[in-house]
Amino acid sequence: MVNVMAKTKVLVFCKTAGFHHNSIAVGVPAIMKLGAENGFDVDSTTNADKFTAANLKQYAAVIFLSTTGDVLNDTQQTAFEQYIKAGGGFVGVHAATDTEYDWPWYGKLVGAYFKSHPKQQEATLDVVDRNFIATKHLPAEWKRFDEWYNYKWIGDDLHVLIKIDEKSYTGGENGDNHPMAWYHSFDGGRAFYTELGHTDESYADPLYLKHLLGGIQYAIGKK
Repeated sequence: MVNVMAKTKVLVFCKTAGFHHNSIAVGVPAIMKLGAENGFDVDSTTNADKFTAANLKQYAAVIFLSTTGDVLNDTQQTAFEQYIKAGGGFVGVHAATDTEYDWPWYGKLVGAYFKSHPKQQEATLDVVDRNFIATKHLPAEWKRFDEWYNYKWIGDDLHVLIKIDEKSYTGGENGDNHPMAWYHSFDGGRAFYTELGHTDESYADPLYLKHLLGGIQYAIGKK
């Protein structure tokens, strides 16, 4: 796997084949800044040709930053599956659940598939696990403004960190058990997902950035 003498590196992948989030443009430099401040290097790409076994081997984690649609071909998918099976890490941000609907392995990795969202609005998040690296700094009830996804499918092996209170906003469709962030071990690797991060403002919000950083650190393998 990763050479322990080399500096830890992550890859931010932000290819979009569907809706393109403008916040990608602020999300990439924000993650690079997190890396500079926390001891890991960050590469970013929209080029799916980077998904080869030889190239992925250098990264401790791969971050799908608001990817959408069908972003990897069959050969690239196979390389990514091998990467995770060899102990690699995955972070999905926001529209990562609006990605690769016809690749069931990816669905299980990211943990859910997007269905719809109401208009952007403030809602109350219930932080149900505050012992995890990505949530230990958060208030038990976290009010924030974002775009809130409904899911058409949610995995049953997820360790849920944050749920959304559907009574606190209009348009929720997943009921009392409506997860917004989670992690799990999957197929030899580690996967973290946060639904948060649609808005540009997210990437200047210290609470959100620390949440995202914790997810990256988990995926990298930091205990």
